[in-house]
Amino acid sequence: MARSTHLRSDSRDARKIARLEKAGWKTTTVQEFLGLSDDDMVIIEVKVALAKRLKQQRARTGMSQVEVAKIVRSSQPRVAKMEAADRSVSIDLLVKALVRTGVSVQEIGRSLERITTSKVKHGRAQTSAQA
Repeated sequence: MARSTHLRSDSRDARKIARLEKAGWKTTTVQEFLGLSDDDMVIIEVKVALAKRLKQQRARTGMSQVEVAKIVRSSQPRVAKMEAADRSVSIDLLVKALVRTGVSVQEIGRSLERITTSKVKHGRAQTSAQA
């Protein structure tokens, strides 16, 4: 059932894109619009996955952003930026916050395994094949 719903959604999206293009609009991906490389997209997806995991961990443990900030020796606004995957937040700061709030390295790995963006998978496969 989920597959047929997905196919209907793809069909609707294709019709919508066709209507927009017929009306003179140009359709593109975020990656194309921003001029991002496949590697840039991978890094963004990793950061988003880690940020989501941090927010889940904080909610699961009942901690406030202020409490997380104390644990990672940062500020509440910085934790908010971490959870939003703000561009100013480094991946290693996200990992540090996850570890210090009790997330194991194995759990972090599982969070990254869930990255399912087809562009990321497709881009990584192309890069590997070219190497």
